[in-house]
Amino acid sequence: MNVTVTKSDKKIIGEITLNGSKSIANRALIIRALCEEDFPIHKLSSSKDTVLMDALLKSDSDVRDTGAAGTTFRFLTAYLSMQEGTQTLTGSDRMKQRPIGVLVEALKKLGANIDYLENEGYPPLKIHAPNSLGETNQLTISAGTSSQYISALLMIAPTLPKGLELSLDGKIVSRPYIEMTLNMMGYFGVQHEWNDQTIIIKKQAYQAKPFTVEADWSGASYHYAMAAFSDKLDLQLNGLFEESVQGDSVLVEMMQLFGIKSVFNDKGVHLSKMDTDLPPLFEWDFIKCPDLAQTIAVICAGLGVQGLFSGLETLRIKETDRIAALKKELSKMKVYLSPLPKRFSPKSDKEYFMLDGKVIIEAPTFPTYEDHRMAMAFAPLAMFGKIVVEEARVVDKSYPLFWEDLGVLGFEVVSL
Repeated sequence: MNVTVTKSDKKIIGEITLNGSKSIANRALIIRALCEEDFPIHKLSSSKDTVLMDALLKSDSDVRDTGAAGTTFRFLTAYLSMQEGTQTLTGSDRMKQRPIGVLVEALKKLGANIDYLENEGYPPLKIHAPNSLGETNQLTISAGTSSQYISALLMIAPTLPKGLELSLDGKIVSRPYIEMTLNMMGYFGVQHEWNDQTIIIKKQAYQAKPFTVEADWSGASYHYAMAAFSDKLDLQLNGLFEESVQGDSVLVEMMQLFGIKSVFNDKGVHLSKMDTDLPPLFEWDFIKCPDLAQTIAVICAGLGVQGLFSGLETLRIKETDRIAALKKELSKMKVYLSPLPKRFSPKSDKEYFMLDGKVIIEAPTFPTYEDHRMAMAFAPLAMFGKIVVEEARVVDKSYPLFWEDLGVLGFEVVSL
């Protein structure tokens, strides 16, 4: 389904109840599956990834297909590797291009019995019952690898015969996501020690207790973009916590720089405008919040604020190569995202990108690259003129009611 998106004014006034965070929901589902007792999960995300995770955990099929859901595939790889029986875990064509070898090899060291069915190091996988658990409880994994690998290992750690001592080698690139996992495990009674680069989790049992899923800060970011583009703002976003386990909650701090005031209340957070000038340059390292990079790039482009971005390394291995996709789609509106030469940071390993220009809207058509965040990040640009978004239902992955919520805020979304 392709859609045209328009808006007749720049007023953003209304109240939106955001979808639950799929990152939190998927962790809660894995923990519940590892727990000896059932417990209720309130406000479970309606995202496609979470619905799929829930269904696959309950499935008794020998073949489980995660589609394009990366978190689901990685968490299930670790979970199934510790279960009896033999399962085939597969996914979409894009999923078969996303590496899984680091996690599989780590699990094998713990006693898992996993075979690659097609290409070495990539899905699909044949996962058998474990061989001999407990021979070692010590692992070393690159700290620069996906936090989803690390979280997958941490969540099964308390169920292993000797627990787990996980050493992270090098610079830790996704600490907020690791801390999210550990905080949630702590909520369910699992203790840990984090000494320097090593996380120690002893064998222990998860304690069942009711859990409420916080709304998704990544999903909130698209409404913050609309707020930034507005000339009149009175917006309530329900379901967000001031004390959040999500790294993307740094959005509140970021958006102050664009003149957006966030005030927390019993239902969530209220957004209003501050009387402040836009920054001539917005600089941010996104290593701890990569899912915000597309949104902030579009905000800078819409407002004509020059951007200096770093920490985008993991964007190349998401649902699509998000750096390449951003560059191509922004260029349609005379906005350019360019890598800076290495001499810009000779003493640093950081890769920097400069964003220049201000959007010129001439009814552009945006493909979504099978990436929900491309669709949602570019949608607020309809406040500057008519846009077309291809394959608009890709938003089901994390925010199924996204287009309906835009309608609540006065956007006109029409299927083509």
